[in-house]
Amino acid sequence: MNLIRINDPESPELAVYKDLNESQLFHYYEPLPGLFVAESPMVITRALEADFRPVSFLCEERKARELEALLTDHPGNEMVPVFTAGDELMLQITGFHLTRGLLGAFLRREQPDLQALLEGKKRIVLLEDVVNPTNIGAIIRSAAALGMEAAVLNQGCADPFYRRAARVSVGTCFKLPFTVYGGAWPEQAFPIFREKGFRIASLALSDHAVGIGDPRLKQEEKLALVLGNEGWGLPERTLELSDYVVKIPMADGVDSLNVAAASAVAFWEISL
Repeated sequence: MNLIRINDPESPELAVYKDLNESQLFHYYEPLPGLFVAESPMVITRALEADFRPVSFLCEERKARELEALLTDHPGNEMVPVFTAGDELMLQITGFHLTRGLLGAFLRREQPDLQALLEGKKRIVLLEDVVNPTNIGAIIRSAAALGMEAAVLNQGCADPFYRRAARVSVGTCFKLPFTVYGGAWPEQAFPIFREKGFRIASLALSDHAVGIGDPRLKQEEKLALVLGNEGWGLPERTLELSDYVVKIPMADGVDSLNVAAASAVAFWEISL
């Protein structure tokens, strides 16, 4: 293992962990894909299993042996720099106490082409302006666990590879195929899904919505479930362009669930 002891929190090698925000990481190698930072052994393990290439690691001294064992299980990464420091210096570098004492910087890959992503899929989730990284991570985790085969995000969504999102997803963001659609949403996006045979079901509170248990949803050969913003939900235009507007029946005067909780219920109901 290429272990490098750090004594100066201002070392330029640490900029990726200390000085760069998520937007700067994303554009780090522009025009090539940039970097993302993974936190915790499980998230890093899943990034390695998905063949993402690490460029460096940062770990507390007491975690060095754990990282060495992890890299032994994923050969080919022996010469990747591993920067290590004591707890106090790590706090100076990162600005917070690490959940599991371990960070890794990885190269991003080009996102899948939308047409190729949809090929052969029958159940997908579409995310519109879901801005909270914790919700993105929870939705991705539920999607991977409950039968969704891919995710498509509009440009208003948080990045599934954002450190907090990836941690909440427990690294399933590296397993569930996803892409970000760059065109006009939903006017240009929805016709693409329909060309691939998908019917579009938008989750929203509406008097005209069908229940999530409606048998027609389960019977659709291909279904795309749309989830919206945490505050205002989905706009009227998205609902107008949908084949179904769907709601989860509530009890005891509660009007709705958090979008991440609602996603898990809906995925379970519509999965094949």
